[in-house]
Amino acid sequence: MILLESSSTALITPDLGLIFWTTLIFLILWFLLGRFAFKPIGNALRQRSESIDDALQQAEKARNEMSQLQADNERIINEAKEERVKILKEAKEMREQIIAKAKEDAKEEARKETEKAMQEIENQKMAAIIDVKNMIGNSTVDLAKKVLKRELATPSDHEAFIAQEIEKLNLN
Repeated sequence: MILLESSSTALITPDLGLIFWTTLIFLILWFLLGRFAFKPIGNALRQRSESIDDALQQAEKARNEMSQLQADNERIINEAKEERVKILKEAKEMREQIIAKAKEDAKEEARKETEKAMQEIENQKMAAIIDVKNMIGNSTVDLAKKVLKRELATPSDHEAFIAQEIEKLNLN
């Protein structure tokens, strides 16, 4: 049993050779890991950190560009609204001008037509007056012919004949 106790304590208390070889293997492993694993892992971590920083910077840049684009869009929309109001105002003014011009042209045309109708009425009136004068003149001449053709003995016969002829004219 003593052997048992000495072997179990030997496992707990390390030997100087064991410490040396363990330290040597640890240092070699550390050197190899540092050379072949830690540097690439460190480089990968550094690259990953740089790519994350770049991505964050690009995201910030994109966010700034988006806010700039939104501001530009709002400015363009406001300009478009102002332009629309201006165009509508110009169109309304133009419509009013066209309507006013059409009314003015219609009034002028109506005035010309009225003048033309008045001139036509005046011409027809003058023609009717001339016709009436001609009829009266012809009737007078006819009456004078009839009076001269007929020899009447007395002035009362003349007056009766003239009254009879005037009566005929009134009936026509």
